[in-house]
Amino acid sequence: MGMLFTSLVLAGLMVAAIPTPAVTAKVLSVEEIRATLSASHRRAKDRARDRYRHPAGTLAFFGLADNMTVVEVAPGRGWYTDIIAPLLLERGKFYAAGNALDVPGQREYRYPRQRAYNKKIAENPQIYGAVEVTSLTPPNHTRIAPPGKADLVLTFRNVHNWLKEDPRLYFKAMYDALKPGGFLGVIEHRAKPGTSVEKMIESGYMTEAKVIEIAESVGFKLAEKSEVNANPKDTADHPKGVWTLPPSLRLKKQGRKKYLAIGESDRMTLKFRKP
Repeated sequence: MGMLFTSLVLAGLMVAAIPTPAVTAKVLSVEEIRATLSASHRRAKDRARDRYRHPAGTLAFFGLADNMTVVEVAPGRGWYTDIIAPLLLERGKFYAAGNALDVPGQREYRYPRQRAYNKKIAENPQIYGAVEVTSLTPPNHTRIAPPGKADLVLTFRNVHNWLKEDPRLYFKAMYDALKPGGFLGVIEHRAKPGTSVEKMIESGYMTEAKVIEIAESVGFKLAEKSEVNANPKDTADHPKGVWTLPPSLRLKKQGRKKYLAIGESDRMTLKFRKP
């Protein structure tokens, strides 16, 4: 009886000692991401922009996996949120760092957009159940996500908006949110090399060198570049800057056919790593 009891205890200990298999990341392929683009919750006019924004190739380049903790900084109306959130629904976490609604001096046009975004997230848990809305409000950006927890931080065509302030504040917030070894993905309208900061602010186009300089000033290291969002038709020298092109078409009917033929802007696609 004693030997039998001892054998059973040892057997139990052996079973208990077997390590629980780690939850493996499912890095999503271009094809797997592309399969989600026709989902019914995406508006037709949003789907029409896929040919300019190349979301499947972009997110695959950034290494999106289905169990990641992801932060999207300044998600706007949620064009990319609509694609990423369902992919993270079962195993991931998504922090959407938008504009706080309780900060004096906030630009008025941002309030309706942010309220609409918050409403969409709250009312559709079957799509956005992995999403938690946080805030990105200068000069305090510490609330975008729990520090050191994110695998991937993303921001799409926002850096030019930060030039009038101190863009390093935003990049520092993104750096702090990432775990060591995590990645930052940046999409930005691309200016010709040598463009002045004043012209970048005016036109909405930025040089790759400037974006890299800002990112590296807070500790990021450039890991890789992609031309997935390149548009060689875009000369980046339009009368109303990047807003001359679709979807803004700020000149209205003037040159409309020409600018529609160019399409959306030429864009850099940069991937940074937090050491």
